[in-house]
Amino acid sequence: MKIHQNTILSLLAKCKNMSELKRLHGVMVTTSVIKSIIPLSKLIDFCVDSEFGNISYADLLFHQIDVPSLYIWNSMIRGYANSSNPRASILLYRQMIQCGYSPDHFTFPFVLKASSILADQNNGKCIHNCLVKSGFEANVYAATGLLNMYVSCGDMKSGLKVFDIIPKSNVVAWTCLIAGYVNNNQAYAALQVFKEMDQWRVKPNEITMVNVLIACARSRDIDTGRRVHDRIRKAGYDPFMSTSNCNIILATALLEMYAKCGSLRTARDLFNKMPDKNIVAWNSMISAYNQYQRYGDALYLFFAMWTIGFYPDKATFLSVLSVCAHLCALELGQTVHAYLLKSGITTDIDIATALLDMYAKTGELRSARNIFDMLQEKDVVVWTSMINSLAMHGHGHEALSIFQRMQEDSTLVPDHITYIGVLFACSHVGLVEEALKHFNSMTKVYGIVPEREHYGCMVDLLSRAGHFREVERLIETMSIRPNLAIWGSLLNGCHIHENFSVANRVKIQLTEMKPGQGGVHILLSNIYARAGRWEEVNMTREVMKHKMITKTLGHSSVEMKLLSS
Repeated sequence: MKIHQNTILSLLAKCKNMSELKRLHGVMVTTSVIKSIIPLSKLIDFCVDSEFGNISYADLLFHQIDVPSLYIWNSMIRGYANSSNPRASILLYRQMIQCGYSPDHFTFPFVLKASSILADQNNGKCIHNCLVKSGFEANVYAATGLLNMYVSCGDMKSGLKVFDIIPKSNVVAWTCLIAGYVNNNQAYAALQVFKEMDQWRVKPNEITMVNVLIACARSRDIDTGRRVHDRIRKAGYDPFMSTSNCNIILATALLEMYAKCGSLRTARDLFNKMPDKNIVAWNSMISAYNQYQRYGDALYLFFAMWTIGFYPDKATFLSVLSVCAHLCALELGQTVHAYLLKSGITTDIDIATALLDMYAKTGELRSARNIFDMLQEKDVVVWTSMINSLAMHGHGHEALSIFQRMQEDSTLVPDHITYIGVLFACSHVGLVEEALKHFNSMTKVYGIVPEREHYGCMVDLLSRAGHFREVERLIETMSIRPNLAIWGSLLNGCHIHENFSVANRVKIQLTEMKPGQGGVHILLSNIYARAGRWEEVNMTREVMKHKMITKTLGHSSVEMKLLSS
């Protein structure tokens, strides 16, 4: 029985899965329909577009065609661009050109998408040249794809040049540019583009709003975030009342914006309203509670996740381990560590670093060192964490030994945090010359501009060693204004070495700063008492009394394990 082409096309339109498609393919092979380009194109379209498709099967079909049409080439390029193997999309594009085909305005957006996913700017530039030569540079879809390629590769300057030739009414182009700035950690620039978009009276879509809210969260711009939220309400829909995927993403972006900006009550209210909470929403709230030192609330949500059967991911555990470190909750940290060992993700560099930091801050330095030693590959952050942990616990020589090992690896470049640990370690064991050597190499070898913490370590070390001339010279050359901690370190050195003349000069600086903390006043009082200058002791105490400055209380944390009777 002869089957007409239209019958096959009708059946292909109703096809629901690959099993049905293969049967139709078999029918086409046994008839002359297999030679018809339109049904063949529909076969390939199903494989590359359908939720139940199969790109590998499409590839087999494609290689059986003697002379594929440009439409079929484009379908295959599109299919691979949307697959887990976007590199194949670029290879097909090159093969198509080598076979003598000329790409059209459908080809370029697909292959540019593949370049964007791969962040392959060199290939993207070659496509750009071909696009210009083909006369499609002014095509809105091709130009928008080109813009997306450049911003995905981090080349915002080239992206802006392409953006200038795209009609300003194109909301996709505006959204692409905003997303480019967001993904390249330029949140303030993203918000500026959003303001310009408003000036052009271009109505943002939901994807625009999501990216703007991310920019608000990163820049802590709650005012713009609230205005965006108000616009969403006025648009007539509430993302917290819908379970559609797009609305869940928008709702999560709103939640994260309020959470990152410190408006925790609003964030929690929105969180409670969400009908279908995703892992990002849970992580946003837990991370915000951790960031703003609401550790109890963070742990409450963490346990609530477990209770309802929602499994935490890497981001969740990073926040929880940070909470354990701040609370010195060693037992809970060990429980989390045991779970992570069973899950097999303790080899993840970020998780390992968080575990190391947790153990160091809870006093389990041996466990921290074990994690460090077991890591096969260590990045700068891990080395820095180990150096700082050892320095914090007074193991200065060991910290410096670790730093020396780190420097033996030419691929590792210490950063400003590494040097805080190094200088702190030198300060703990009184290595003045060693500290000066590292302080100089930090600036001259690595080009790191000293920050207050670096100066603070040096002032503390030199002051306790009695090198007051060097301290005052260092403070005079500081590129930033000394803070209360730096003057306090110098004052502490004056107390140790009974240097009253330097203490008087520090007192003048402190008078200008009007410190509200009791520590420096107590130090001044003790220095004067040691010198027998009781009138100045009484004056210092009267100042504290008049300004209601109290002595800062120390505190310790103890983890208690309750035993049932």
